Amino acid sequence: MTTTRTVGIGAGAKELATEDMILNIGPQHPSTHGVLRLRLVLDGERISEAEPIIGYMHRGAEKLFEVRDFRQIIMLANRHDWLSAFSNELGVVLAAERMLGMEVPERAVWARTLLAELNRVLSHLMFLGSYPLEVGAITPIFFAFREREELQQVMEEISGGRMHYMFNRVGGLKEDLPAGWLGRTRKTVHGVRARMSNIADLIMGNEIFRARTRGVGMLSREQILQYGVSGPIARASGVDFDLRRDEPYLAYQELDVRVVTRTEGDCLARFECLLDQVHASLDLADACLDRLAELPPGPINVRLPKVLKVPEGHTYAWTENPLGINGYYLVSRGEKTPWRMKLRSASYNNVQVLSELLPGALIADMIAILGSMFFVVGDVDR
Repeated sequence: MTTTRTVGIGAGAKELATEDMILNIGPQHPSTHGVLRLRLVLDGERISEAEPIIGYMHRGAEKLFEVRDFRQIIMLANRHDWLSAFSNELGVVLAAERMLGMEVPERAVWARTLLAELNRVLSHLMFLGSYPLEVGAITPIFFAFREREELQQVMEEISGGRMHYMFNRVGGLKEDLPAGWLGRTRKTVHGVRARMSNIADLIMGNEIFRARTRGVGMLSREQILQYGVSGPIARASGVDFDLRRDEPYLAYQELDVRVVTRTEGDCLARFECLLDQVHASLDLADACLDRLAELPPGPINVRLPKVLKVPEGHTYAWTENPLGINGYYLVSRGEKTPWRMKLRSASYNNVQVLSELLPGALIADMIAILGSMFFVVGDVDR
């Protein structure tokens, strides 16, 4: 459907009829973060309507959960946000452990917390490198990927995987930390922190980057709350909420969690939140390393029966994933597979607000806005 308008083209000239144009961005367009489609209605160079159309990567993970046992579900849940694999696994094991009334060894609790923060930094570094690339800055992605490579070596050493770690187990972790791993990790964390200024100095003082992002893509606190947007995007609009501090799990209740917020709610504020959150997560990683160094040797997991059955009942376990709140609603009927497991992913809500965020913006600013929403399409479609 098109809307016809009549516009004047000058004094004494005839009036000219114009029509709105419908433009599809995606689902295979190189400017999108994966297979996302945006249906835009344009009035000249300005967006008047925007509809995100999702589902191109849908694999039916929630139905697959129902025919896999609790060990196999970890593998399925690992993959929806491929930048946050360790954090994805946490929701499954925390829900199952809560239903089982299981107490996880202290060593496993602190190791999980450490690995979750390292995974958070890895995820943030990807967006800190790729977002400037989308607005024309090439160099930052090389700095970001150097730091990612350092951290991925640490994660690969402990788990054997570069992206899909599969290191969580119901009751703890797959195996104990390798000899000397804590020292190597501490050295890596120190090096990454020292070099983060390369990215900050290159970008934050860049006039072109600031001109493309400041005052662009304004997201209000009211819109955040209406759409259930969470994570760094919500905190950039003044929503001071972080599950690690406000409803702590793992070892976060014993840590000083610094929550990074801004009030501007624009693309620049979202980028700044992500940048500062890296430093906050590195501080938490150091605190976890200190605690693990003090703990005496001990078990890293709980011995499980050959067939693990979760008692009848239901629970909801949520975690503060790198992109926002990730939740699992588990319903069990006492079998080895869940009767129902519903996944609440951060990216799904974060993408839905685009229908309110994009109208009124210039099409030239669309990519800057889209990139600043920090989503993974697999996390949207599941």
